[in-house]
Amino acid sequence: MNYSQFSSESVCEGHPDKICDQVSDAVLDAALTIDPKARVAVETLATTNKLVLAGEVTVNGSLDFEVIARKKIQELDYEDPILSFTDKCEVEVNVHQQSPDIAFGVDSGGAGDQGMMFGYACNETPDLMPLPISIAHSLCHKMDDLQRRYGWLRPDGKSQVTVNYVNQAPVSIEKIVLAKPVDYKTAPGDYQNFFYQQVVVPVLAEYGFEIDENKLILNGTGRWEIGGPASDTGVTGRKIVVDTYGGMGRIGGGCFSGKDTTKVDRSAAYAARFIAKNIVAAGLADRCEVQLAYAIGQILPVGKAIETFGTSKATDNVIEDFGWKLLDLSMEGINEGLGLRRPIYQKTARYGHFGHNDYPWVNIPKL
Repeated sequence: MNYSQFSSESVCEGHPDKICDQVSDAVLDAALTIDPKARVAVETLATTNKLVLAGEVTVNGSLDFEVIARKKIQELDYEDPILSFTDKCEVEVNVHQQSPDIAFGVDSGGAGDQGMMFGYACNETPDLMPLPISIAHSLCHKMDDLQRRYGWLRPDGKSQVTVNYVNQAPVSIEKIVLAKPVDYKTAPGDYQNFFYQQVVVPVLAEYGFEIDENKLILNGTGRWEIGGPASDTGVTGRKIVVDTYGGMGRIGGGCFSGKDTTKVDRSAAYAARFIAKNIVAAGLADRCEVQLAYAIGQILPVGKAIETFGTSKATDNVIEDFGWKLLDLSMEGINEGLGLRRPIYQKTARYGHFGHNDYPWVNIPKL
């Protein structure tokens, strides 16, 4: 990583794509609550006064998809008709059972699809995440918290952070970009200063940084009143870079939300992060990226590799021996080893799937 600057973005929980991710994962959690071995692959689309669910669910029980979706929309504060998308919107459900051809391969312990997945870790932050994406998530989280306190702030929003680097280490913040819908009729006169004082200053202080207010760009066009699906159609899985490492570190391309953990897009990405994080946490490298590759119906990875970008503190053999012993990389091994068959996924669809202390793939085992 030889950038002199690096930028990452995040989105608020009310962003249209994140509405869809959270609805899809709400379906997954509901299925896992009644059947830990449920098979789920649900996509969601949100637009003006309408939400559509489509996909495959095989579960030992019944789910009310419409009720699940409306509850999640309400939790995200989409209740004002002026937004042209509320918990009273039309909900269309197009869900059927998993393909028997896929089920055959998964039932025998194999992967639910082919593909490659990546995990990444670095020592830029205590949670071993890149600094730009960590700050971007925190800024969005702070804006969402304030939205629930101040009625003139509306659902939706984005953040972007540009960090200056010297010798691969973050040294200062170059620019902050925030976007948040505002009810201008009731907003304070100097709401830009509000965002600077209430969002930027406290969040950057948590990371040991500060910037002048003139380095904050708020609502770049100068005005944003109505956000959400009426302004920008949302779809599950469009924020995969936000969900992972903010662009620092590769991604496999497959999204996570709405998929049970027989799908390697999700479970193997968690496993790869688990291995990468433990390698960095053990002091074996300052940066680490792990790649895994799977084939549908095959039990073990068809490819695996570890890259430390010239930051290793041990030989490749030592690092690989350490990394590959951390976890059984079969689907059953990942699910059992990380305890993934639990209804824990709605939370992951906000502020990234990594860098938080309450997910099982953040654990550092004692070997």
